[in-house]
This record gives sequence, structure tokens and C-alpha cells, in this order.
Amino acid sequence: MPAHALHFDGYEGEPLRWPPMPERTPQALRLAIQEHAPHLLPAFEAHWKRVIGDAFNITPVPAFMRLWWTQYAIARNPVLDSHLRDLEARAAKSEDPEESIRLLEEYSHLRHEAAGRKPGE
Repeated sequence: MPAHALHFDGYEGEPLRWPPMPERTPQALRLAIQEHAPHLLPAFEAHWKRVIGDAFNITPVPAFMRLWWTQYAIARNPVLDSHLRDLEARAAKSEDPEESIRLLEEYSHLRHEAAGRKPGE
């Protein structure tokens, strides 16, 4: 199924009620993860401490936020999360390189869409 035919915002014409994306700040993202995707919180905090921690250089913050923004956008939507895991597993098991490429392109497209979510969406 091509990526453009996949719609994870609704099912049979009814909108699904995923938690909204938070404001685009580390604090707001952490609170959203804590509330709606607590399984991500240990990795989020460990990554923050390892990459940002007590650093005086904020250069890594945008990359950190993009990664975790995307992770949260996916994790808050169990249908999308499951589909992405399935695509990744099928691509890894496929013996057909063209099928693997197609599956990974769909995976990449959907992650890119998740990364593009705006606060409140």
C-alpha cells in the first residue's frame, strides 16, 4: 500500500482522538511523554542527560527535540506505531531488495509526516 493512501488520523471517517502535540519546548514535550507515552520517558531522560545534561552549549537541543518530537508523535498513535514497527520488521525479513526499499520508503515517509506535526495537532 503506498504511503499516501495511509491515513492514521481517522478510522472509517471518524477522527481518532490522539493526544495533541504539545508546545515545541523540551519541558512541554517531556510532560506530554510522561502523560501519554510513559514507556518513552526513561529513554528520553537518559538521552537528555547524556546529550544535554549540564552542558552550557545548546547546539544539540534542536536535533534532540526533532528526534523526540517524532518519537512522541508516533508513540501517541498506537495504530501508526504498530504499522511502523511492522514495516521495519517486514523490510528486515524480506529477501526481495525492491520490496525492502518500498517498505523502508513508506516507513521514512510516515516518520517524516510525524516529524512535521505542529503543536496542537
